[in-house]
Amino acid sequence: MPYLIPSRTPLTPGQVERGFDYLQALQMGSVAPVAGRAEADPELALVLLRLAEDIVWPVTAVDGEADPCADSLALDEVGCVLLSALRDWARNSPSTAVLGISRSIIRFAVNVIPDPDHADTADTLETMRDERLVVAHAVRSAPGAHR
Repeated sequence: MPYLIPSRTPLTPGQVERGFDYLQALQMGSVAPVAGRAEADPELALVLLRLAEDIVWPVTAVDGEADPCADSLALDEVGCVLLSALRDWARNSPSTAVLGISRSIIRFAVNVIPDPDHADTADTLETMRDERLVVAHAVRSAPGAHR
């Protein structure tokens, strides 16, 4: 069963910054000062879920132009299961989802999408942040975009 990403308003540059600030702080081991406030913030759980969808789905989804094989179909299903579980967690317990979704994104970045040009996970997260900021700014500056 495919994972359906619901229609949504794209993340703002501020939301991208906020989500990646938390991810990078957690990855560097310095999230303790913001942990209590962030974990109690359901909006951050939804921002992190959206970042997880933007990061996980393109890597795991079956490419519509390629011939699917057993491995690509299995990877697609693993991505669907992961994103479905994260979505349920964000919906049912946003106060605990922030830390769990963040750890899942970091683990995914470490184990599934290591960047050969950026062996350090912090560099990989920074690259992903930059890519998502470009998209967020482009969406915001497009004609007719909500500002």
